[in-house]
Order: sequence, then structure tokens, then C-alpha cells
Amino acid sequence: MTTRDPNARDKPLALFDDDPRFARPPTTRYQGSKLKLLPWIWESLRGLKFQTALDAFGGTGCVSYMLKCKGKAVTYNDYLKFNYLIALALIENANTRLSQTDVHSVLGKKPDFKYGDFIARTFANVFFTEEENSWLDVVCQNVPFLDDPFQRAMAYYALFQSCIIKRPYNLFHRKNLCMRTSDVKRSFGNKAAWDTPFETHFRKFVDEANRAVFDSGVPCKAVCHDAIEVSGRYDLVYIDPPYVSKKGIGVDYLDFYHFLEGMVDYASWPGRLNRRKRHLPLTGERSPWSDPRRTCDAFSRLFERYADSILVVSYRSDGIPSEHELAAMLRRVKGNVRVLHYGGYKYALSKNGASREMLLIGR
Repeated sequence: MTTRDPNARDKPLALFDDDPRFARPPTTRYQGSKLKLLPWIWESLRGLKFQTALDAFGGTGCVSYMLKCKGKAVTYNDYLKFNYLIALALIENANTRLSQTDVHSVLGKKPDFKYGDFIARTFANVFFTEEENSWLDVVCQNVPFLDDPFQRAMAYYALFQSCIIKRPYNLFHRKNLCMRTSDVKRSFGNKAAWDTPFETHFRKFVDEANRAVFDSGVPCKAVCHDAIEVSGRYDLVYIDPPYVSKKGIGVDYLDFYHFLEGMVDYASWPGRLNRRKRHLPLTGERSPWSDPRRTCDAFSRLFERYADSILVVSYRSDGIPSEHELAAMLRRVKGNVRVLHYGGYKYALSKNGASREMLLIGR
């Protein structure tokens, strides 16, 4: 069992400085992102023999992006469509960028098109201001006019990041526009970013995405499935599922980011709303990965599904399943299991100082 020095400094971008062909990874404000842990993750993986990899719970895509930069044929997967589109833009996409003409077409109203106002009507005083909601209605309906699927994905990436940066806590888990607009002294958040116009953010994130696109010379792919249903065989499978705390509280990413998921299915969004809740999330069954009663079985089935691959599990030391339970489940399918701890890494919104990030590697 190996523990990383907790006093060592995090330098996530150093991974990408050794080859000028590779752009630096885009920034992320996503809950549970592994961006700052990438050097440690790569140091743990670099000695393993693998060329093809599945990032089974891809999330922000930063691990997939790292593997792409390292010349691996990575398949990114996530069950949320908005995440899949981020990966389509930055992982599968090797050459396509958005021009200023493309940006203009997304931001400007088309004279012969009748725009709906679903966001403005439905989400008034929930997440964004009236003017911002109207802007979002236009852009959501303009993006599908882009002909190229990679261009659409790039535009969605910029739209998602623009929405996240203007949200307190970078989340959509509650109705709290007043936290942005109230004239009070604040000790958290970035009011300058909250007050920056959507168009300014959007153009900045388009530039960021354009810089991040590169051709690694190895084909990469983005898919959108339940993790256990991804087809194909892989030398290595990286598993970073939602975390369930020892108190049985699971992370529900659909609840955290339902607004982004709704935007990519704008026409069907009205029929998917759960109007019983003030923040108007999407309806849907609770994932087994956020349910303490089902998560152990979900891990076991996933390990069996990819038993022929090197299995790398990213989790926290105090969760459900426990560290020892996870290691025992992994040993049922892999003869050699190592457990590595990162040390004192702490997530931004976490109050649990005792929890440590860990990797379990089964070979």
C-alpha cells in the first residue's frame, strides 16, 4: 500500500509541458474533477502495459484528455449526454474548430426563425436573470443549425462552461439566483464572473476549446452509455464512479447538472421536468452508483464485465463500499491488487478532512 506525500505540490499542467504538440487541458469547474490529481494518476499508470483504454465514467474528460495526450487510444464514456458532447469536442475531435463566423451564427438571431422562450418562461428567478434566460433560449436553438457534429459539440462545451461559471457553487442543485443578485458582503464565489455577460464567457470558452483540440495520431472515441454496456475490449479500464459517503449520501450528477442536460435536448425538455421541486430537475430513476443499497452490486458487476482488462478504480477511502470491500471485490477477478493513497487532497466543497483519494489497481 503506497501513500503519496501530502505536502507535495500539485502541478497538473506539467504533464503536458514535455511535448509542444499537445495543448494544455481546458479548465474545469465540475464536481469531483480529477484535474489536480492527473500527475499522480499518470505516475500510477505509466508503468502498466496498455494501449487501449476505457474511461468508463468520463465526467469532465480530464483523464481521457491526459490519456489522449499520452498517445493512448482512449474511449470516453458517460451516461449524461452533455458530458458526452464535451468529450466529442475534446477527445474524439482531432481537427475541427469554431471560427468567428461560426460563433456569430450561434450568438445572433436568425431573421426567419421563430424562437421559443422555454427557459425564460420556465426558469424565471431560478438560476439566471431574465435577460440571461432569453440569451440561453436563443443559443440553445441556434447550436443545432451548425452542420458539423464536432462544431456543435464545441459550441455546447462553451455554452456549458459559460453556465457553470455563472452559478454559485458551479451547480444547479437548488434555486438560488438571489445569492448572485443580493447586495450583500460575500466571503465566497466570484461575483465578477457571475456578472460577466454570457457572450463574453462564451467567446472565451470557444477560444479555450479551440486551443485544446489536437490530433494525437491515435483514434479516440466518445460514447454515451451505462458503463457496463460499453462494447469492445480494452487493455485498461479506468473506473471513477459517483462517490457514496459512509453516511450513505450519494453524488447525483444528474441533479447537479440537470440544466445542462436539458439544454442539449431543448425540444423535449418540457416533458422531462420534475415540477414538484423548486429547482426543476429532470425526472429519472436514481442511479445505482448513488444508492448505498445497490452500489456494491454495481461494482461487482462492472468488475466482472471488464475482468480481462487492467482495472483501475478511483474512489475515496471512507466511502461505500469501503476500501477493504472494494479491494476484496477486485481480488475476485484480479490476482494482483494494489491500493495507493494520495494523501491530504480535499475537494472544494467537502467538509470531510479524513477522507483520502485512492486508486485500486487490479492486474
